[in-house]
Amino acid sequence: MQDVILSEFISHKEVIERVIMTMEEDLGKASRVAVDTLKAGNKILLFGNGGSAADAQHIAAELTGRYKSERRGLPGIALTTDTSALTAIGNDYGYDRVFDRQVESLANKDDLLIGISTSGNSQNVINALKLGQKLGCKTVGFSGCGGGKMSDVCDVNLIVPSDNTPRVQEIHILFGHTICQIIDNAFE
Repeated sequence: MQDVILSEFISHKEVIERVIMTMEEDLGKASRVAVDTLKAGNKILLFGNGGSAADAQHIAAELTGRYKSERRGLPGIALTTDTSALTAIGNDYGYDRVFDRQVESLANKDDLLIGISTSGNSQNVINALKLGQKLGCKTVGFSGCGGGKMSDVCDVNLIVPSDNTPRVQEIHILFGHTICQIIDNAFE
């Protein structure tokens, strides 16, 4: 058991060290886009599948509630929370359309879309980001494994330098928390 514990912690440490060395500039860009979006009175829409859906919900809750600082609630919407919409769209249009149909109905020009996919290749996430760009939205990706196809449809794609899904997911929530802290600082 101790071997597993040590191995997991060492694996995390190695990924976080690579992130520290390579991600500061892109994380800064993504954070500025988020702050500028909210300061302009626009909203942030977040989406992903599985654990990434949970991350989208977590980050949206940090925006609408609070992260660490007392500030006004900010418009963050997780497109993963409405099971009626997900199942109706999935049934009528297919699972690859569950996010782009919501983007079509909820997103406005200059809103920010944050798509989360550990592989960077989730078709429903890519479809929503692609549509968002056509609508004039800004697009940020949280990905891993080299960025996948999301790199083609994101203004900024935060690519975790790993193909180890648990490590990628851990860093995604760190990205979300870092952006939330920068937003908190901007709205104090």
